Amino acid sequence: MTPLRLGYLYGLGAYLLWGFFPLYLKLLRPAGPLEILAHRVIWSVVFVALLLGALRNVGFLRALLRRPWAMAGMVAAAALIAINWGTYIYGVNSGRVVETALGYFINPLVVVLLGVTVLRERLRPAQWAALGIGASAVVVLTVDYGRLPWLALTLAFSFAGYGLVKKRLGLPPAEGLFVESAVLALPALGYLAWLTARADSTFGHVSAGHTALLVLAGAATAIPLLMFAGAANRLPLSSLGMVQYLAPILQLGCGVLIFHEPMPPARLAGFALVWLALIVFTADAVRTSRRTRSRQTGPAADHGVVVPARP
Repeated sequence: MTPLRLGYLYGLGAYLLWGFFPLYLKLLRPAGPLEILAHRVIWSVVFVALLLGALRNVGFLRALLRRPWAMAGMVAAAALIAINWGTYIYGVNSGRVVETALGYFINPLVVVLLGVTVLRERLRPAQWAALGIGASAVVVLTVDYGRLPWLALTLAFSFAGYGLVKKRLGLPPAEGLFVESAVLALPALGYLAWLTARADSTFGHVSAGHTALLVLAGAATAIPLLMFAGAANRLPLSSLGMVQYLAPILQLGCGVLIFHEPMPPARLAGFALVWLALIVFTADAVRTSRRTRSRQTGPAADHGVVVPARP
């Protein structure tokens, strides 16, 4: 199997798992959002620690501890991903799967916005147009909801901020997830101990299946992330950018078709504006990527030859 085809398989696998993740989270009730978040953190540490131990890759911790700024960055990344995970779990289990899907639809636009405001990047006209259409969508959805779609905005900004921090740190996915989860593990354990002392913990008190599903939250977190890393190492960014929309499309389908959440005309119009912004944004990204490859490959580009991403 070629690296490119393997990259597509990894990418599709990761986004399929993320797209159907609301179905898994619904199975974790009656556990509350914070209890689910705490178990997700703790079992992620266990799962990734076992994986790193099997790969005999633990030396990175010593190197990381000698870089205090990197450790500070990991703490910031841990806080952002905790906000993202907690908000997502709350959204799914409070019957707002459609709004969580909106958050991941607008996430690429928020990434561009952070590039302008934080990294001082210069945008192309099409990117400005996409941001303007996206802002119009938020206004339409605010009118429809009668409030800002704060849950979607929190998901989009927290995940975009998390991506920005991770890009600066440059840690491999498994090692990064281990450190982030380890940072959050102590407060997570403290919260679970408090729940147990109050006799409010569902772990071990609902059913064996429910307990097993809480334990598997670590694997359910780590596996798609590692598959995504495998895709990112093999696919051009333009191709990966196209595949990423699969997850919110599936989440939206879960919300409307499986959980029967409402989609009134005004809300549909807001989503349509978001999709239009993403079409403008993606078309510009693909066009720019092709121009860049044409300059890099020279005459070979005229024959459809594309240099594959390195495995």
